[in-house]
Amino acid sequence: MCPRWTLNQKGSLYLTRPVLGAYTLTREELLGRASDVFGWVAAGRLKIRLDPTFPLSQAQVAHEYLEGRQTKGKVLLIP
Repeated sequence: MCPRWTLNQKGSLYLTRPVLGAYTLTREELLGRASDVFGWVAAGRLKIRLDPTFPLSQAQVAHEYLEGRQTKGKVLLIP
């Protein structure tokens, strides 16, 4: 069976690619939401899992780590 027909056979399903701009109408709303999120992080109410960080000089290793599906959180490159 052709994989592209899987959604068709399961009913009215569709895929979307959400974009932040579709959920915020104004810059003030965007800044307010960002302030909320960063406030939660600062207060310890929202935990961000970093897994792991790489120096920028190891960008290739970081990409290999991502491609190998080894991540358990956000991967950061540190300049």
